Amino acid sequence: MAGFWGRRKREQDELAAQDADLARRAEQALVAADERIRTTTDELAFAQAELGESLTSDLKAALDAVRIHLREAFQLHQLNHDEIPDTVEELRTRNARIVQLCEWAEGLLDEKTGDLAQNIAKVRRAPEIVAQVRRDADDLSQRVPQARATIERLSSRYAESAMHRISSSADEAEQLLAFAKHSADVSERRRAARRNEEANLALETATEAVRRAEALIDAVEDFEIQALRAESTLSDVVADSRGDIVAARSVPQTPQVTAAAAELEAALSSLAPVGTPNDPFAELTRLRTANAALDEAVAKARHRAEHPLPSIAQVQHALDDADRQLGVARSLIAGHRGWIGADARTRLAEAERLRVDAPALLPAEDTREDALHAARRVAQLASEALQLAQRDIDSSRPPDQGWGGPGWSGGRRGGMGGGDIVSGMLGGLVIGSLLDGFLD
Repeated sequence: MAGFWGRRKREQDELAAQDADLARRAEQALVAADERIRTTTDELAFAQAELGESLTSDLKAALDAVRIHLREAFQLHQLNHDEIPDTVEELRTRNARIVQLCEWAEGLLDEKTGDLAQNIAKVRRAPEIVAQVRRDADDLSQRVPQARATIERLSSRYAESAMHRISSSADEAEQLLAFAKHSADVSERRRAARRNEEANLALETATEAVRRAEALIDAVEDFEIQALRAESTLSDVVADSRGDIVAARSVPQTPQVTAAAAELEAALSSLAPVGTPNDPFAELTRLRTANAALDEAVAKARHRAEHPLPSIAQVQHALDDADRQLGVARSLIAGHRGWIGADARTRLAEAERLRVDAPALLPAEDTREDALHAARRVAQLASEALQLAQRDIDSSRPPDQGWGGPGWSGGRRGGMGGGDIVSGMLGGLVIGSLLDGFLD
């Protein structure tokens, strides 16, 4: 007994120590968070003077949110020290909430001040960034004449439909570079006038303009390589397509095969003659599409040759057989409802559901196979329902003990079974059980 009370005393002491530690943490967190708000407010004021309102709006919103939640923390701390007595559980809950609110506040301010520091560093590097923008713009300007010459040279080799993606790239790049230099000048003037927010926007615009100009010039240089690769691939696809047309003649000539082969031949005929401007990208796309369509048509024709389409008579025969088996199963289950379990009923319900959809599949050739499979599935399910129903009847039928003794039925020997058969035929577990009770 002494051991029990000693252990209980130790547990209470440990819990009290934990509560005291939580209370100290709550007070320390509250002081630290309040001080953090004050220092961050000062940082925000300096940042607004340097960056403007837009780049500091996130930190301002974060400070507003933190102040609201910290008021709740101070209110909870006040409740811990007012004249109204509190339970241990109330103190513990409030202190835990204070710690949670303060940690959230510190984390949010850490995130937003970190973002602000990056913006400040970028602004302070503005002169360096402006100088880099001008250097990059000068370097790219020297590449513009070469890009223009490349476009002129390729225009004599490739069709206008292929060249439209780069035909105006040199002019657009030149305009973007001029705009980038102008924006850099605007950024310097706005910063000198202490209009930092406008200066930052102009600098970002200049940087983006240089990036886009570089992408346009690179695209001109990459175009020739891409076009040469497309021409090389086109040659391989042409050879493959001609071989596919020849191979397609050896498969059954279905309308789909004939149409796909004609489309592929038309795509081959539409290729630009050698030595004339062409669009290798468009030609390759059309040829690949026609080639894939012929491959699909040939595969279907071969499949149909190996698996002939069933005739309407075959499908109708399968449907008639399914209806016959459905009728037998339906009649047996309906006549012995009191004895039929869930398995047989489920098979019958699924067979009837499939049978409803089967006629809609019959007329069209492309669905005739589905109709045949559906009919066979209906017949299979109906057969399973019949077997399961018969199993349920056989397992539920008692020994041949009818009214008045073995073999007796309605006053005649050799007739139907006893009361259990009557109850099954009348249908329903309730009627069957009543008759069973009556006949016992």
